[in-house]
Amino acid sequence: MGYVMAMMALAAGDQWLKGRVEAQGPEGFPRPLRRVKGKIWLYRNHNPGFPFGFLKKYAELVRTLPLVVTSALAGALGVLLTQKGHRIVKVALAMILGGSMSNLYDRYVRHYVVDYFSLRLGPLKKVVFNLGDIFIFMGTGLLFAWQLAQEARNAFRPAKGEGAPVVQAPEELH
Repeated sequence: MGYVMAMMALAAGDQWLKGRVEAQGPEGFPRPLRRVKGKIWLYRNHNPGFPFGFLKKYAELVRTLPLVVTSALAGALGVLLTQKGHRIVKVALAMILGGSMSNLYDRYVRHYVVDYFSLRLGPLKKVVFNLGDIFIFMGTGLLFAWQLAQEARNAFRPAKGEGAPVVQAPEELH
């Protein structure tokens, strides 16, 4: 239940920030966020497509594909919630789903995703995103790191049914 509550809190928090941005007129954007020395800028961008406006002319695809992926991930989390363990995967899926649900809400209700901040660091200066995007990115990164750790652990573990490798002594020691 805690994972579902966390997922809902992430989506609600992002929607609250999007509402605050949308309530302001576009003439106040972009602008630097106070007290962060110009490292974060606030925007009021409306993105009808995928990141960077990709496929914005295909509104139905842009709404349907994330819905299908989100539904599949929600199903996976639902199955995992009935099992003990898998904490890292559950946290990662809750993060991804929280961000995805916020962006899905935008796609179906507003018909665009509200992006509202940019980190003024290197190539990220040109990227405007929202907290939902950050949650999706962090959850995906967590899943990726977990999978790498699993692969590394399995690479050094003998296969089932195999014992430790047997080392034979050279013939002259028999």
